[in-house]
Amino acid sequence: MGEENVTKHWRAIVASSLDWREAHATFDDAVAGLAAELRGRRPGHYPHSAWELVEHIRLAQADLVAFMQNASYTAPKWPDDYWPSEPAPPTAKAWDESIAAVRRDREELQAIATRSTLDLTTTIPWGDGQTYLRTILVAVDHTAYHVGQLIAVRRMLGAWPAA
Repeated sequence: MGEENVTKHWRAIVASSLDWREAHATFDDAVAGLAAELRGRRPGHYPHSAWELVEHIRLAQADLVAFMQNASYTAPKWPDDYWPSEPAPPTAKAWDESIAAVRRDREELQAIATRSTLDLTTTIPWGDGQTYLRTILVAVDHTAYHVGQLIAVRRMLGAWPAA
């Protein structure tokens, strides 16, 4: 396999890791079919609702995309700007829009990972030493962690597996 094909191959692996189900459920699995009345419910002695976790994934992932693409990037305030202010979505539409945004940003991360003109091992010029590859892997790891929490919330609410 030539060097160009090897590079294309590992880029495809990085891109696919953003939504694969190799070792665990996906984000889409974790949010599928959750009843509206459960989306804002925090299980007893658990700090987050499904809504809080979905919105946190969305906000963090959008931040990582913005960081990689915007030379004028300014980091949001931690932790306030990375979590919703309420445990329940304000509307059913807000829930749907948040999920759609996670999917769009995931697709954007996949596009970045497979962009042949971008050396993923180079540092992001306006960052503090972070590479594009590292930032994509942070998105993979962060989302996987919180998908596990989403499934735990659903289990505690008696809503897993998804119907």
